[in-house]
Amino acid sequence: MTTLTAPVAIEDTAFARLQREGRLLNPVLKAPTHVDGRFGFRGELALRFAAKMADEARPPELTCDQVMAVARAGETHLPFFCGWLLSFESLKDVAETLGDTLSAGGKYFLFCDNLDLSKKYQVPYKGSMFYVLPILENTVYNEMLELLYLEKGDLKKKDTAGKLDAVADAALQYDVTYDTITYDEGLALMGPVRNVNENRPV
Repeated sequence: MTTLTAPVAIEDTAFARLQREGRLLNPVLKAPTHVDGRFGFRGELALRFAAKMADEARPPELTCDQVMAVARAGETHLPFFCGWLLSFESLKDVAETLGDTLSAGGKYFLFCDNLDLSKKYQVPYKGSMFYVLPILENTVYNEMLELLYLEKGDLKKKDTAGKLDAVADAALQYDVTYDTITYDEGLALMGPVRNVNENRPV
């Protein structure tokens, strides 16, 4: 007789604190994946909250967008996280928001809008190592497929959880090294921050 394991609950994973703090926003996926014991999230991570005015819920002042991340039941660290930042400077906010969910052995990827398109770096911050990359393919999902040599066609038939599993599994094996720079060196190298409201129809 086969024993069916109960699907993993978010409270039993490294996402628990982020969920309690209301940081996991606009989820495309916030559910167990197809890998036993794994919980997946795709959406936005709130980094800085706006001051609340009476009962009015205001959007966060700063987010990390297009996030893909997984956690395992019973483990306190996120093994995989990636997302998009308008400015490299916000790496600090990501690291401080994720805090104790980061580990020295985790695979963390940040695609930054204001980095030289020809450069890729590794940036140590608070005991973890971040891959810091330019955004070329316009979405983090496409960037990760390109980086990890995953064929979009091979993943087409998978659902959102299956696609995340495939990306996470490949990311956990990723061991390419790039020039290591400090956070402060990255601040000196980054370009101006783009105005995301420019050229938007009024």
